[in-house]
Amino acid sequence: MRNTTMKSFHGLTRAVLNITGRGKLSILIYHRVLAVADGLFPDVPHAGTFDERMSWVAATLNVIPLSEAFEMLHEGRLPPRATCITFDDGYADNEEIALPILRRHRLSATFFVATGFLDGGRMWNDTIIEAIRRAPGTTLDLELLGLGKHAIGDETSRRATIDEIIGRLKYLPPNTRQMHVDALAHAIGNDLPHNLMMRSEQVRTLHSSGMSIGGHTVTHPILARIDDAEARSEIRAGREALESILGSRVNLFAYPNGKPGTDYGHGHVTMVRELGFTAALSTRAGAADASSDRYQLPRFTPWGNTARRFGIGLARNHLGHY
Repeated sequence: MRNTTMKSFHGLTRAVLNITGRGKLSILIYHRVLAVADGLFPDVPHAGTFDERMSWVAATLNVIPLSEAFEMLHEGRLPPRATCITFDDGYADNEEIALPILRRHRLSATFFVATGFLDGGRMWNDTIIEAIRRAPGTTLDLELLGLGKHAIGDETSRRATIDEIIGRLKYLPPNTRQMHVDALAHAIGNDLPHNLMMRSEQVRTLHSSGMSIGGHTVTHPILARIDDAEARSEIRAGREALESILGSRVNLFAYPNGKPGTDYGHGHVTMVRELGFTAALSTRAGAADASSDRYQLPRFTPWGNTARRFGIGLARNHLGHY
């Protein structure tokens, strides 16, 4: 009965997307695929849910490599239900967990890697997450750091504390932000993981497995919060590091954080174009069509925790109902 119901749902979804998505390209954005569910971040997929979702994607959508998709988009050659899969930042679980699942379902993806965290580095937000995850007790007193006092007695309050502190620090100048992050980690005082991000050989494994690799700067700065020379250097150096690892050209780019007008501006779009990238991706919701700027392609975050909700969300995204 369940298989019959799912087949019916696949058919209905395909029919709906054939109508709402005609001539449009959905680009899915992921960051991590965990080994097991994380109570602090229940919205982040784990291996079981990601496998189930990719099974649905393979049965319902036409997944195309990103480098081919945007050419087909602008030439009017997209197949119905055209979709690309992308990952941002460069987490080790992309290679360890996501890659085997993608290969099992014969799906392609593009991985945008911030090179400064490869081989043992850790992103600033993960330092906050992992420090607060490990903080003892039921109250976290960060008043000496100017970050207040927070309840952390259960997962809900710990998550709220993480979100609040990340939100307060995200748009500070990078050096100031890192100073706060280091002080917070020192104040909490627990050992933090150094294996969250990929090693260079894992990037090569993704590439040799037929996946695409894209630039995502070196240190994942908010480009709009640094000067133009530094922004250009971050974009260029990130690509050069990846090309050195892979021994091949890197032509795709994703803006860190990715909100147009907030995280990057028109000047950064010009930089990416001048540096010779062939396309770039934002995190603005929506589906791309023939009129889309190939240097600011939108992406859809697949939050729905069931195939049904995912399919509905995808259709609404095609219609511009975010």
